[in-house]
Amino acid sequence: MTAKTGALPITVRDVTKTYGPVHALDGVSLNVKSGEFLTLLGPSGSGKTTLLMVLAGFTRPDRGSLKFGEDEMIRTPPHLRGVGMVFQNYALFPHMSVAGNVGYPLKLRNVPKAEAEDRINRALELVQLGGYGDRGIDQLSGGQKQRVALARSIVFEPRILLMDEPLSALDKKLRDRMQIELRHLHEQLGMTTVYVTHDQREALTMSDRIAVVNHGRIMQLADPQQLYDRPANKFVADFIGDSSFLPVTRDGAGISFVGATLQMEGAVPDGNDLLLMVRPERVRLLTGELPADTNIFDAKVTELVYQGESYLLYARLPDGSEIAVRGAIREGTFGKLPQVGDAVKLGLHKADTVVIVDGDR
Repeated sequence: MTAKTGALPITVRDVTKTYGPVHALDGVSLNVKSGEFLTLLGPSGSGKTTLLMVLAGFTRPDRGSLKFGEDEMIRTPPHLRGVGMVFQNYALFPHMSVAGNVGYPLKLRNVPKAEAEDRINRALELVQLGGYGDRGIDQLSGGQKQRVALARSIVFEPRILLMDEPLSALDKKLRDRMQIELRHLHEQLGMTTVYVTHDQREALTMSDRIAVVNHGRIMQLADPQQLYDRPANKFVADFIGDSSFLPVTRDGAGISFVGATLQMEGAVPDGNDLLLMVRPERVRLLTGELPADTNIFDAKVTELVYQGESYLLYARLPDGSEIAVRGAIREGTFGKLPQVGDAVKLGLHKADTVVIVDGDR
C-alpha cells in the first residue's frame, strides 16, 4: 500500500435534508480539496453526521448535488461509491479474525486470495498491527479494535475516507495518541478525508480545515488557526476554545467598551450587535509600567483556581462583566498571584483584540 495519487475532491451544492419541520441540513454547500483532511465539527444534533451519511450514501438528501471528482453521486448506492468508512462503534464482525475483518472489503470485490493476503498484511503493518491477523476481535483492546476498523477502511485503497467520531470510545491518553497517528497515516496515504467530531481540540489537532456546523448549516469553514483566532460569530468563538465576551459599540472605524476606545488591528465586522472576544490565555496580569500597545482593564479578582501547570483567574470589570485569565505556573509563583478581592489591571494586546458578531447563524 503506497501513498495515494488519485485522491478525489468532493463538491457539495445546496444539500438539504428535512425530517418533518426539522432541517437536519439547510442548503449546505462545501468544497473538499483533493487529499485534504477536513473535519465536520459541531454539537450533537448540528447536522454534521447527517452530512457525513449523505457523503457515504446512507442518507438521501431532499435536494442538492454531490460530486466526487466530476461524477454526480446523489443516486449512487453506498457500495458503489468506493469510499472507506470508519464508524463510531467500529462495526467489526466478532466471529471473524482480525485478518477476516480487514479482508472483508476485498472479498466483496473478488480480489484474488494471494493479493488479498498481501494487502491485508500491508494494511495491518500500516496501522501497527503486523502479526495480529489470526487474533480474535475479543482479544483486542479498544485502541486495537479502532486500528482494525481503520485497516479495513483503507485496505481496498479508496480515494475518499469518511470517519464518524472513531476515537470517542477511547480514553483521553489513547485518544490523544491516536489523533497524531491518524494524522500521520493521512499524510502517508494522501486520500481525501472527511472526519466528524464534537471534540474541538481533536479537530484543531488533526485538520487541514474545519467546517463548524450548527442548525444544519456551516457557520464557518477555515484552517484551525484562522478559526480559533478570527471566528465568524459568537457560536464559533464559544464552541472553539474558551472565551469571555464583552459588549462593545462601534466608535467611528473602531470600537469602544464602556466609553473607552479600544486599540485593535483587525477590521470591525458589519452589524451592530458586536462583542469583544477575550481568550483567557491572551490576557495578561499587568504590574509596573503599562504597555502602550495594550488595552487596559481595571478589574477585581473574584476567583483563583489552581490547575497544576497553569492557573485560571476570574476577574470582574466595573460594568459587571467577568473575564478569565489563564497563565503558566512556575515553581513558587502561584502564591504570589493576586487573591480574591484584590484590584488588578488586565492587559489585552491590540493584536489580540478581536471583535465578532453576536449570533449563531
